[in-house]
Amino acid sequence: MKIIENKSSTFFIAAIILLAALSRLLPHLPNFTPIGAIALFSGTILKGKIRFIIPLLSLVISDLFLGFYSGLLWVYSSFILMCLIGIWISRNYNLYRVASGTIFGSILFFIITNFGVWFKSGIYPLTKEGLVNCYIAAIPFFRNSFTGDIFYVSVLFFTYELIIRKYFIKVTIN
Repeated sequence: MKIIENKSSTFFIAAIILLAALSRLLPHLPNFTPIGAIALFSGTILKGKIRFIIPLLSLVISDLFLGFYSGLLWVYSSFILMCLIGIWISRNYNLYRVASGTIFGSILFFIITNFGVWFKSGIYPLTKEGLVNCYIAAIPFFRNSFTGDIFYVSVLFFTYELIIRKYFIKVTIN
């Protein structure tokens, strides 16, 4: 696994991540955002607390412009879990793990955030049927978030690998 070793490399990766986060402010399909990919990427590539700080900071910065919302805890928690999936990816960094982590992260986000909508919004009755109806109503948003995760994971990891190979940013292999 490639671990960033120096501060300039970490700064460069953080800049890529924050630029992707700014794309959340541009017009886009509902839930077609880079934040899930940022969380996976940060968890995989960065070390220490910064791997959690970057996606949460990306959310906070964009939410300052977009507005804070009642489901914030569910959403932010989901992205912390996606960072943990990134750490799992980092233990044996390969295309299969990146793809598996992307799929699992998207599904996890869907399950957690829509559970939060069902549990806290008052839109759905707190019954099995209410929960099922909540998940069914959210399927179009899942399609967009899953597609966004695939797109942004591809961009972030491909860009990272391209830059590592082209400019030889100092990394270690564990």
